[in-house]
Amino acid sequence: MPSSSTLPTQPHIDAMPHALDIPAQFQQALAMHQNGQLASAQALYEAILRVQPGHADAWHLLGVVALQSNQLQQALDCIGRAIGINPRQAGFYINQGNVLKALQQPEAALASFEHAIAHQPDLADAHALRATTLLELQQFEAAITCLDTFIALQPDAAQAYFYRGIAQQQLNQLDAAIANYDRAIALEPAFAQAYVNRGVALQALKHFDTAVSSYDHAIALQPDLAATHFNRGSALQELHRLKDCIASYDRAIALQPDHAQAYNNRAIALKDLGQAAAAVASYDQAIALVPGYADAWANRGIALDVLRKAEEAEHSYRRALEIDPTLAEAHHNLALSQLTRGNIQAAMQGFRNALAVEPHRDDAHSALLQCFSSDTDVNAATLFAEHLRFGAQFEAPLRPHWLPHANPKDALRALKIGFVSGDFYSHAVATFIEPVLQQLAQSSAVSLYAYYNHTVQDAVTQRLKASFDQWRDVAKLAHTELAHTIRADGIDILIDLAGHTGRNRLATLAHKPAPIQASWIGFPGTTGLQSVDYYLTDKYFLPQAEFAHQFTEKLVYLPATTPFLPFEGAPPVNALPARTNGYITFGSFNKLKKFSPAVIALWARVLHAHPGSRMVLGGMESSDNPTVLQWFANEGIAADRLRFYPVSDMPTYLGLHHQVDLCLDTFPYSGGTTTWHAVWMGVPTLILSGPTPTCRTGNFVLGHAGLLAFQANSPQEFVDISVDWAQRLDELATIRASLRDRFRASPVGQPAVIVQALEQAFRTMWQRWCQQLPPESFTIE
Repeated sequence: MPSSSTLPTQPHIDAMPHALDIPAQFQQALAMHQNGQLASAQALYEAILRVQPGHADAWHLLGVVALQSNQLQQALDCIGRAIGINPRQAGFYINQGNVLKALQQPEAALASFEHAIAHQPDLADAHALRATTLLELQQFEAAITCLDTFIALQPDAAQAYFYRGIAQQQLNQLDAAIANYDRAIALEPAFAQAYVNRGVALQALKHFDTAVSSYDHAIALQPDLAATHFNRGSALQELHRLKDCIASYDRAIALQPDHAQAYNNRAIALKDLGQAAAAVASYDQAIALVPGYADAWANRGIALDVLRKAEEAEHSYRRALEIDPTLAEAHHNLALSQLTRGNIQAAMQGFRNALAVEPHRDDAHSALLQCFSSDTDVNAATLFAEHLRFGAQFEAPLRPHWLPHANPKDALRALKIGFVSGDFYSHAVATFIEPVLQQLAQSSAVSLYAYYNHTVQDAVTQRLKASFDQWRDVAKLAHTELAHTIRADGIDILIDLAGHTGRNRLATLAHKPAPIQASWIGFPGTTGLQSVDYYLTDKYFLPQAEFAHQFTEKLVYLPATTPFLPFEGAPPVNALPARTNGYITFGSFNKLKKFSPAVIALWARVLHAHPGSRMVLGGMESSDNPTVLQWFANEGIAADRLRFYPVSDMPTYLGLHHQVDLCLDTFPYSGGTTTWHAVWMGVPTLILSGPTPTCRTGNFVLGHAGLLAFQANSPQEFVDISVDWAQRLDELATIRASLRDRFRASPVGQPAVIVQALEQAFRTMWQRWCQQLPPESFTIE
């Protein structure tokens, strides 16, 4: 908020009536003083006091000269002498208060103004100065009361309404504050600062368009205030008018070249525009101006992560935390970077650090659960218990406040189905959900609502939008706001598509905004929430007997967990490369965050079992390669047996499968999308099945592709299966040539089969709710 300086008053020059024997030079001194001839006035006041030391007005005005000359202690002494001689003169106390404020003694100044009011209750200046001092002391309610008295004395004083607005704004009485700024502007149409403060209040109410308009009025009146251009930029940034907001920040910087915060905010906008390198340069300018600018260091790390400069990003996060160890966002983002690079233990600690600072960060807790899910040392019971902790923290306090749902209990009516996701763009989730949405959109039994929790809008986003009856961008909504929106939309069944992955809104679902809630696709595991009634799966992914006890949700079995949408531009399947190479080539296309020394150790055992074999590692960042090379070297695998390929476009990525005979899966967090892509390219994946849901994604793929012979239940069996298939190359070649047909024949390749079952599942859930029956596991054949 703009600073609330005192009312622009001059020192109170006010002489009492004088007897006829007052020398003419006092009137002459007073005239000189009022004309700004301070030195001459001072000399005459001093001359008077040498003759008449008890002249209170001369002492007072001598003090005023000292105040105007910034000789504050002398001013205080002189005015104190005046008050000692005549303690009933209100004007003396006003200027004593002005001196005390200049000496940064607001409490003492307040007492002086109150003395003035006690002696002259209708002295408007005293009330005004008392009010601004109360504002300075953050006694906002008292300031409002004082300003009301001032306004009663001077009803047309625009600044009184302005300061009243400031006090109400500080008390978060934003609508009332705006009304006072409007009154100030009505009285003084050229009041630029009132327009500025009005914009700040509107912005706090999230009325960003009208805030921009208010700033525009201020700029028209006073174009050279950097702060106004900065505020305008921040409002435009909220409206996602990024180019316009950058122009405002540039203007602020032109007016105030040392405006570090403008450089920081400008950089955020540049990053959001996809100009990450320019963003880093802008952060660097902010940091050059303020080397201890922790937020700029932390934000710089985000831009460097976008540029895939992980080591530099982590340095920035660490620098931010050296400056401000309580910066939870920096702890969180450092941990995310470490997780992405496969440093699970460091990431765990980082997320714990973020939660230590901000215990209610649900995103950090979800990310911590991803770490637990990726940790080879965490067993199923511990993993489930950690998910329950999420529910205990983020849902349990809300349960007593859950409201009943007024959705009409008509078992046969059309249902409103809501989907909550941050992945409605070119993301792996889209390859599963898009064929479902395309077919559901044609059904008269449902209407579809999207709650999109991201700002990225690409070609996939535009395609997905066409399937929804209502599309809502909700990334900027708080959990309570989003829950209210969902409830107001009358959603009957709400589907979470993220689980504990990034940009999830499980903390929204914890408010129970819909009568039926389910989790699907995004995360292989429980939400840990009682508010989520169902988890959609299939018999290969999560057999009921083995996994029901690891979910707070009831498991609903579809013919297949999801369909899968192969990439249209995929190259054709080629012949088995081992036949021409004379050796077998293994492959992995998972991200480094699913790797670990334990995973590499098992893969190394496979490579040792095939002395001439090679391994292709695709989708790698160049900064990842040394880590993976070292892990392999620790297991005795030379670098010349490994081929690294960077992140690429889809045709190039899929084409890398032409080099691969057999993919090796990660564990305990197995591959999903990458395993289906491999199937489409004719390459089976050797998986290590395990006791937790995160180990089971590969089972889902292999079961439906008819590849269960590639499922191992122990590390030794993993190695043995690889050896067995290396001796059956003809059969492996036959499988390679048949996998696309197998895919098409499976439910995964037939979205209509899954969508029909999904509609039946929705209807079963709904009918149970209408009958007031609790959620229960069931199967749709």
